[in-house]
Amino acid sequence: MAPTPRKRKPRKTTALDARPRPGAARPVAKPKPQPADSSTRATRVLNWLLKKLPPRQREKALDYLVLTRMDRPIGALLLLWPTWWALWLAAGDFPPWKLLIIFTLGVFAMRAAGCAINDYADRKLDPQVARTAGRPIASGRVTPREALLVFAVLLMFAFVLVLFTNRLTIELSFAGAALAALYPFSKRYTHLPQVVLGAAFGWSIPMAFAAVTNTVPPLGWLLFIGNILWSTVYDTEYAMVDREDDLKAGAKSTAILFGDADLPILGMLMGTFLLAMLFVGQRAHLGWPYWLALLLAAGLFGYQLWLIRARAREACLTAFRHNNWLGLVVWIGIVLALAVR
Repeated sequence: MAPTPRKRKPRKTTALDARPRPGAARPVAKPKPQPADSSTRATRVLNWLLKKLPPRQREKALDYLVLTRMDRPIGALLLLWPTWWALWLAAGDFPPWKLLIIFTLGVFAMRAAGCAINDYADRKLDPQVARTAGRPIASGRVTPREALLVFAVLLMFAFVLVLFTNRLTIELSFAGAALAALYPFSKRYTHLPQVVLGAAFGWSIPMAFAAVTNTVPPLGWLLFIGNILWSTVYDTEYAMVDREDDLKAGAKSTAILFGDADLPILGMLMGTFLLAMLFVGQRAHLGWPYWLALLLAAGLFGYQLWLIRARAREACLTAFRHNNWLGLVVWIGIVLALAVR
């Protein structure tokens, strides 16, 4: 009688078994959706404000806030300062409280709407860029349809605010909404999306003049042009962070267009902005506080160029954020110049 064969115990698998065999295709691991960055002060504040919500609702609400960049208010501030420049210059003094509140809320609403439509437009590009791969749509935490809904709601809220102004401001608001929706798609067709961003971010300037004076004088358009120059400067610094990834993904930007000449071109744009703001001061008959502010702004620009001299990613991002101080300095100069006039 033949002996009964022994049953072999299954061999335990080890980490070595997970290695691909020679010549076999390596599996591509899909990146797991990353949670919102909780390291920023703004994010910690948002978490504190949402702490009473159930965990799942809190996470979803935080994803929407991250989608609209409420965790990173620097972009809203860069939009706020030119709006306040325009309100103070249009009024020749402290602007009416009603318009100040309307335009301040409108700035945050339009910036948030712009971020939502931007992420929708870049939903296939963002996963290919290291800095943006963790965004809510790119990581799957927010669907494209939800992003469009958020964009529509914010746009409607901003339009309701404008209804409390005058007819000319309401008419101008349609062009502003079109620019905000156009910008995210411009990087596919032109190397100048930063210029489009400047026009979108600066459209609050003619709207502010229209709301205060019921017209847009040459001073308003001159300030608008100056803001386009400034926006091109700081958004090019921002684009320099992603230049290598954008080249691989096929996106376009002024950082790619300028190439090795980026630093001298940025220097020329900074100088042209200061020249435009000099003309603004002359036309508005502003006094010494404003000229001192422009001198400080020139020093801040010089510091930014020094920061990005090696084109390091973190330095370029720091230079971009540094423009918040430049906007604040110019606004203080305008306020003090009008106060002592």
